[in-house]
Amino acid sequence: MSFVAALHLMQAAHFWFACYYDWNYVNVPVEVYSVGLTLATGKLKFLTFWNALLQAAFFTICLLNNFIGTSEINPKSKPFIRRIRDTVLATLALPLSLFVGLSFWSIYAIDRELIFPKALDPFFPVWLNHAMHTNIMIFVLIQTYMSYHEYPSRKVGVSLFMAFMAIYLVWIHIIHAQSGVWVYPILEVLNFPLRLVFFGVAVCVGIFLYILGEKLNKMLWRNIVEKNKRKKRN
Repeated sequence: MSFVAALHLMQAAHFWFACYYDWNYVNVPVEVYSVGLTLATGKLKFLTFWNALLQAAFFTICLLNNFIGTSEINPKSKPFIRRIRDTVLATLALPLSLFVGLSFWSIYAIDRELIFPKALDPFFPVWLNHAMHTNIMIFVLIQTYMSYHEYPSRKVGVSLFMAFMAIYLVWIHIIHAQSGVWVYPILEVLNFPLRLVFFGVAVCVGIFLYILGEKLNKMLWRNIVEKNKRKKRN
């Protein structure tokens, strides 16, 4: 097994185990954190968990690509799994991990009670917190640096990312409608106009992070990106 394949195996196992541990062993008593109690959604209430599952699936795809796909920069024929790998990183894995990680730690730095109350500490291990909110960024940035990923058009990429985020926004509103409780404490302290502003800012930040990822990919792989552009023109 090559170093890259071994790395992908470790990354995939890391996130699958984090999801497994979170789902099965992190049980916060109702009196400590009563979020969305009327829906049996488990950890699927949280964007953090959605993202961790996505990262686990993404690095599994990366692992499989080492064996049934190709990691060549510009293969003559690009296997289906390679196209999936590139699209998932560009439209979801990179922008979503940056969004989750940066938004979590930014709010945490301002007032952790708005995003991750101190009362959760006895139930949510530090290593798991970093797996879910720190390593998600580190691992996907390493992947961006190590391998070239062909981005879709910006219109397609942003649309896919925003569609994913819209689905999650609808989901947390369904949970609130059913339970009367917002998934994240910060939403409890915001009135309706401020929640609209909050969601609007979140959308803008998400689009910015998508474009940032696109620019980072272009910066790291400038010669390849320019070569591919010339090919498409011809």
